[in-house]
Parts: sequence; structure tokens; C-alpha cells
Amino acid sequence: MQLALLARLLSVGRAVLAALRGRLSALCWSLAPLSLSLSLPGWRDSSPRQQREQEWDDAPPTPTSVNYHFTRQCNYKCGFCFHTAKTSFVLPLEEAKRGLAMLKEGGMEKINFSGGEPFLHDRGEFVGKLVQFCKQELELPSVSIVSNGSLIRKQWFEKYGEYLDILAISCDSFDEDVNVLIGRHQGKKNHVENLHKLRQWCREYAVAFKINSVINRFNVEEDMNEQIKALNPVRWKVFQCLLIEGENSGEDALREAEKFVISDEDFDRFLDRHKDVSCLVPESNQKMRDSYLILDEYMRFLNCRNGRKEPSKSILDVGVEAAIKFSGFDEKMFLKRGGKYVWSKADMKLDW
Repeated sequence: MQLALLARLLSVGRAVLAALRGRLSALCWSLAPLSLSLSLPGWRDSSPRQQREQEWDDAPPTPTSVNYHFTRQCNYKCGFCFHTAKTSFVLPLEEAKRGLAMLKEGGMEKINFSGGEPFLHDRGEFVGKLVQFCKQELELPSVSIVSNGSLIRKQWFEKYGEYLDILAISCDSFDEDVNVLIGRHQGKKNHVENLHKLRQWCREYAVAFKINSVINRFNVEEDMNEQIKALNPVRWKVFQCLLIEGENSGEDALREAEKFVISDEDFDRFLDRHKDVSCLVPESNQKMRDSYLILDEYMRFLNCRNGRKEPSKSILDVGVEAAIKFSGFDEKMFLKRGGKYVWSKADMKLDW
């Protein structure tokens, strides 16, 4: 009987040791990028170091920050737009929520809703419900929207403003004639006047205000220092005009953006002219092309590495990890360009 008890104790002991070795093996794996080496009695690394490092590099990226272009429809006709109205499809609300929950499970911390124009579908109710879901149900640290601002009403802020961390408004010029040339206008509405109105609503409803500008042939010589400083956004994203085949360039494109393109030197001159604007965040074509995780209206990741948008399978069909492997996402460039910042309004020290 004593021998039987001893045998059981030995068996349990071996199981515990095996479990400990497994945990220590996993720990060594996690420390591999730091070039640390742990020598463990009775534990042998079965894979060569070079193979382990390759497997580490091949691991799918984490969808920390995702841009969900849930609609391609827009009421503006910006000549350089690189996500054009090729379809009118929008996922049903519950399917969109299901995909967002999958992304949260996969590691998403920030969601940005874009288009097209996100306030066009269902008069802003669709994006409002998604914003509320992501903040209230998924408890994401950051929920943001990029919009041209023309369709946003104060009532929307009253209903959904508390759930929104950042509202980014696209504004490429403070000269209305230039906005008309670009195509950023609708009817007689003044885009710049509307921008100031939205800035005030963001103060009233405690939403961080951001400005996005695409620098192109029509605004590259403009001096925006005074206007940007007066609006005082938390971030001023300044993009170099980018060509994407099939979207704003090539035979099957809905836009012809070639006439908007500027050189790297032109872009650098614009940045130098605005170097004293503290909130300036510049993004050249090189930084922009591969450093964004973009989901289209079908919740497919779009790979832009070859100069056009090549879709993965939908995360709704194959899951986040399988789809993201085909995203072309450069996680290192995402971090290098400052893609991760203080993006929750709860952490921002702002004078609303």
C-alpha cells in the first residue's frame, strides 16, 4: 500500500515538473527577442534559434488600432479620395457589432469609423449606435470618427457625444475657393465656417477635436499656421496625397488624383512652414501606405503594399487572426509614425 502511495506521489511529481517545464519553455520563448538565454535542467530547445526568430516574425500582428470604413458612399467629391464609392453596401448593424466584438477579443484598443462619409448612412444613427456599442459594451479605450463634418447635427452630440473620444474633421484648406477646386464642398455650405461650429460642439460635449489635411497641388503653398493654432486641435494629421490604383488612379478608378500629387520635397517644404505647430503629425506616403489596419465595408482587411487595395477574407468568415495575416500591416511603422498615443479622452488633460 505504501509502495502504491509512493508511486502515485512520484507520478504527481512528474506531472508538476512537466507543467513547470512547459511554463518555463513559454517564458524563454517570450524572452527570445531580448536575446536572453535560460538553461534549464532537463529542458531542451527542440527548434534552432533562427527558426524560432522566423516564427516570431511570422506571428500575426495585433489589431491594436483599426480603421473601419463601413461605407463608401459620400456627399463630397474630393478629387484625391482613395476610398471611393465603388459599392453602396453596408453591413447590418448586428453583423457589424459581431465583427467589432471579434476585434476586441483579438486585442483591439482603438476603433476609428470612416468612409466614405460615416454620417451619411441612416443620418448618423448607424455610426452613433456603433460608437455607443464600442464604448459602453466593449469598453474600448478609444472610439473615434473621421468625417467631412457637413452632416453632423448638434442632436447627434446630445445623444452619442459621451461615447466618442475623438472627432476628426477633414479640412484641406482655409480658402473656400480651394475647397471647391478639391471637391470638398456641397452646395453653398461653407466648409470652414462649419469647421468652427463643430469645434465649439466638441468643447460643449467633451469630445477631443482633431483635424486631417491632405496636402496636394492646390494647397501645398498655403500657410495654415494661424488658423490651426486658433482651432487648437489635439492633433493635426497632415497627409501627403497618395495614389491607390483602382481607387484614385488607373483605368478602373473613380477618381483621377494624378493632378493632385506633390513631390516629397514639396511635402517637406509644407511641413517646414508649419514646424512650430505643436500638434502637427506628418505622414508621408511611405509612412501611410502600410501602417494602417483598414477594414472595408465587408470587414475585410485591405492590403495596400502593392499600390492597390487587395482584400483579405472577411473576419466574419475566417476570424481576425486568419484575415489579418493578409493585411500587409507594418506594425513597426505603425509605432514609428506615432500610431499609438494618448487616445482616450479620459486620459487627456484638456480644457473643454
